[in-house]
Amino acid sequence: MKELLISIAGGLVEDPAAVAVDVDEPGEDGVVVYHLHVAPDDMGRIIGKQGRIAKAIRTVMRAAATRANEKIAVEID
Repeated sequence: MKELLISIAGGLVEDPAAVAVDVDEPGEDGVVVYHLHVAPDDMGRIIGKQGRIAKAIRTVMRAAATRANEKIAVEID
């Protein structure tokens, strides 16, 4: 999952070397939280107009997690 998020974000930003993902341990409800970090100049590229790109990233990640029988959330920091 972490590699998928890095590859998606890396294709969208100008500085793919600055893309980093931190993974939290599953909470009491079983949800694993992925924290996406990008360069400050690339935040607009990841969020998109009215958050459309961020929503699409979350949708793709949730679909991949469903196939792996996991529950995830993606936060953009």
